[in-house]
Amino acid sequence: MSGSTLGHLFRVTNFGESHGPAIGCVIDGCPPGMALSEADIQPELDRRRPGTSRFVTQRNEPDVVEILSGVYEGRTTGTPICLLIRNTDQRSKDYGNILNTFRPGHADYAYLHKYGLRDPRGGGRASARMTAPTVGAGAVARKWLALQYGTTLDGHMTQIGDITVPFESMDHVPNNPFFAANASDIARIEAYMDELRRCGDSCGARIAVTARNVPVGLGEPLFDKLDASIAFAMMGINAVKGVEIGAGFASVAQRGTTHGDELTPEGFSANNAGGVLGGISTGQDITVSIAIKPTSSIRSPRQSIDLAGRPATVETFGRHDPCVGIRATPIAEAMLALVLMDHALRHRAQCGDVRVATPPIPAQGPRTDASAPLPP
Repeated sequence: MSGSTLGHLFRVTNFGESHGPAIGCVIDGCPPGMALSEADIQPELDRRRPGTSRFVTQRNEPDVVEILSGVYEGRTTGTPICLLIRNTDQRSKDYGNILNTFRPGHADYAYLHKYGLRDPRGGGRASARMTAPTVGAGAVARKWLALQYGTTLDGHMTQIGDITVPFESMDHVPNNPFFAANASDIARIEAYMDELRRCGDSCGARIAVTARNVPVGLGEPLFDKLDASIAFAMMGINAVKGVEIGAGFASVAQRGTTHGDELTPEGFSANNAGGVLGGISTGQDITVSIAIKPTSSIRSPRQSIDLAGRPATVETFGRHDPCVGIRATPIAEAMLALVLMDHALRHRAQCGDVRVATPPIPAQGPRTDASAPLPP
């Protein structure tokens, strides 16, 4: 199967299936000499892990990561790093009723027509479980970026279903199961999710991700623009149906006098560009927002067809998130880290010796709050 590798110099190849013995990835291109152990990766996997609250799938996977290669005496060797995560809580029998039908909104129908067969257990390769190795690889990229440039990444939920989640403080994100930068509306979100479960329905979500202390110059015109690579990677996350960089679709209603971020010796006046101009990073914060569709696997009866094309009714059992966006924040952060590291290595390879007389200006000007994302 093609399409399982992301990146050029920092390449991540994802393998496994939702209900197979294990999932994982091979990371090729990580520079040698960086201290790395499972302890650097496990905290990110724990943030994404299922079964952490009543609002997500109760599949009880510990998601313990093993480093099988590419590290010797605690340091990367420059050779491929293999990360393995064993599946321990599969319940394949839950999918017996969909062997001969197709779940509406899921990959079942398209997958069968492309490959001629499919693994219906949890969606196989189309399962959101396949994002766990991506988060593991993202942890490696995050550490390298932090060591090289002081780059940090954080994300949070800005909307769930029809509930907009106002930004209060990033300090709230670790303290609720929704990755919301908010403490005031958690009870309302919990009640909303409980009602969805009772109705056998699902909803979508919107996630904002920011990368800070990103070096100037990442990205290449014309088709390898940094924002194009970011959008490509984000659309590779299961259930993502929309990506915005900076002001995104709000820029349609802006005028040029508003949208164009003015430059001053003290910094940029705003960040409508989301930290990217002409496909190249400006040194400002990279701001990304993604839209995640409602979970396709729901208990409510839905019309479909069987393998022979006859009418059928589908009810999906098993353990599923009523909103897959609840656990998407660490995934989006990981994807952004992977893209930034790949472009950083590419920039270093071609333009590492470039020097210009114009001094760098601060990432943010006096009128920008770097902690608050653009509104949805």
